[in-house]
Amino acid sequence: MATETVAKPRTSLRVHVQKFGTFLSGMIMPNIGAFIAWGLITALFIEKGWIPVPALGGFGTNAEGVPNVGLVGPMITYLLPLLIAYTGGRMVYDVRGGVVGAIGTMGVIVGAGIPMFIGAMIMGPLGGWTMKKIDLLWEGKIRPGFEMLVNNFSAGIWGALLAMLGFYGIAPLVQAFSTGAGNVVQFLVNNGLLPLTSIFIEPAKVLFLNNAINHGVLTPLGIQQSLEQGKSILFLLEANPGPGFGILLAYMFFGRGAAKASAPGAAVIQFLGGIHEIYFPYVLMRPLLILAAIAGGMTGIATLSVTGSGLVAPAAPGSIFAVLAQTSRDSYVGVILAVVLATTVSFLVASVILKTTKHSDEVDLSDATSKMEAMKGKKSSVSSVLTGAGAGVGTAVLAGPIKNIVFACDAGMGSSAMGASVLRNKIKAAGFPDVKVTNAAIANLSDTYDVVITHQDLTERAKPVTSSAAHFSVDNFMNSPRYDEIVELVKEHNTEGATPDAGAAAAAAAAAAGHGAHVASAPVDAAPTAGSGTEPTEAAETAAPSDILVAESVILNGTATTRDAAIDEAGQLLLARGAVDEGYLAAMHEREESVSTYMGSFLAIPHGTNAAKDHILKSAVSVIRYPDGIDWNGKQVKFVVGVAGINNEHLHILSSIAKVFTNKAQVAQLEAATSVEEVLELFGKVNA
Repeated sequence: MATETVAKPRTSLRVHVQKFGTFLSGMIMPNIGAFIAWGLITALFIEKGWIPVPALGGFGTNAEGVPNVGLVGPMITYLLPLLIAYTGGRMVYDVRGGVVGAIGTMGVIVGAGIPMFIGAMIMGPLGGWTMKKIDLLWEGKIRPGFEMLVNNFSAGIWGALLAMLGFYGIAPLVQAFSTGAGNVVQFLVNNGLLPLTSIFIEPAKVLFLNNAINHGVLTPLGIQQSLEQGKSILFLLEANPGPGFGILLAYMFFGRGAAKASAPGAAVIQFLGGIHEIYFPYVLMRPLLILAAIAGGMTGIATLSVTGSGLVAPAAPGSIFAVLAQTSRDSYVGVILAVVLATTVSFLVASVILKTTKHSDEVDLSDATSKMEAMKGKKSSVSSVLTGAGAGVGTAVLAGPIKNIVFACDAGMGSSAMGASVLRNKIKAAGFPDVKVTNAAIANLSDTYDVVITHQDLTERAKPVTSSAAHFSVDNFMNSPRYDEIVELVKEHNTEGATPDAGAAAAAAAAAAGHGAHVASAPVDAAPTAGSGTEPTEAAETAAPSDILVAESVILNGTATTRDAAIDEAGQLLLARGAVDEGYLAAMHEREESVSTYMGSFLAIPHGTNAAKDHILKSAVSVIRYPDGIDWNGKQVKFVVGVAGINNEHLHILSSIAKVFTNKAQVAQLEAATSVEEVLELFGKVNA
């Protein structure tokens, strides 16, 4: 029987250009701080600056009659291009590629004699890519002991050859291109046609093609123009916050529903924060509003042209503060007028469109935001303002299916591991076994997760390194109501790939095994934890060393009456096992002072901080029951589980403990247990 073949969708030209623009901006954006530094030095210390200083501005002569070099010229000629080249080479082939790319760029700089930003964007990635290919030629063929010799000399020889190629071959071509592009810009300026560029720039911004235009062409040409004339209008062709701000103001007055409610917050982020993408969904809801952006952009550019105003360096991000900070000394009136008039025109045109067209903003804002993120190719770190402004929801809009969820805590080995186990079982029972739920220390987080779950006291620490993820804060890792919200979120975004039959089967199997709705045999997909530097293997995830929990480490009637005493009691059991040293006990108290280890369901799991991993000698767990309960920061705790884990050896037992404490009947059995053997039995024979 013939099977139907589904053709692989072709990548659109827009996506290719978008990726190219992203790559270009990837070389420029990490170095924006250097551009700003150069711009400030230029604005302050050149001959026409606010505080002219010959030695810094590079004009006049010194006491010996030698012309001053200053900072302005060397920074723009050497520092900035070399930084760009190094960044581009490193993007392709790590530090080795960055070094070779920078060497090659030096040839272009010397050969051209002018700031070579475009040359750096060519030579940096080229140096990294060619070095990578050369290294592949003798990979695995170098005799032991000669690796450093071969690596250093190959990089040096190839870098020298690239420098000569840049000097004789690339520099003339790039110089000719720069001259031609500069002539085109000058032609547009001389003939009053520069405002027409908004017809292309404003739609390109909404389609996320602006990086290819702004960082690939406008910034390099603007730098060259600024060096020659002391300022450039090109820096404001795309960065003017006026057009977007006008559209958001129109929504504040004439919008409806969620769009109107979220517009004020979006306007603050766009105008003051400089994050222009926040207004893109508003344009996507009403495509006619692109006319407002174009009209505002053209007005701003025309104003700059008439007044002869410009910036001395790029304004990135496009905040009004960044714009004013980089404004040339003689251009403040023109630049401020350009922003005000662009805002006014954009507001008026957008207001007419909003008043004369019928549309349901409330229905389409979320869809428009998702559409924007789909075009961008990644989640937006600011889009939660649009979809959560009126609902108080602290999660970002997810543009695609949820694949990776991480629980993060300070150490990554106790509360996060148990919370991950609880949610993993819930998601699998819902029919989504392919969703990976892991746990990690906050220090090990990266911006690669779709959903991040933290204790409410740790959320602000996790957000900066996982800005594109949806964040959930909990104060109860065992049975937080947020888990059901996350499961619903997974259902919403992963419906097409759901396997409800598998989930039902898993739940039925779990029920038959006496674990209610929780999957008893679910493996622990653990992330790296304290003491772990690598991703665990499948074997490590399910391994349960026989001495992690022993009968001697289980006490049915603890003697402590306070939280700190209970931590000491649990820690002493770990110390008696030879699993930790005295320093780990101090770290357990330090961890508790930072964030509570209370988990819910009468359970606390004190453990050390991430920095205390060196005090762990082997993995071990201790269990103490307090029948009368202990006041744990206002919560009643009857069970204290001390945890010390190396790599992932302890995660199997934590998973078992989590399953027990999410089942009220089994918690009741623990409370009624009369022997240590009953406790071990309830934890699923973890030592088997």
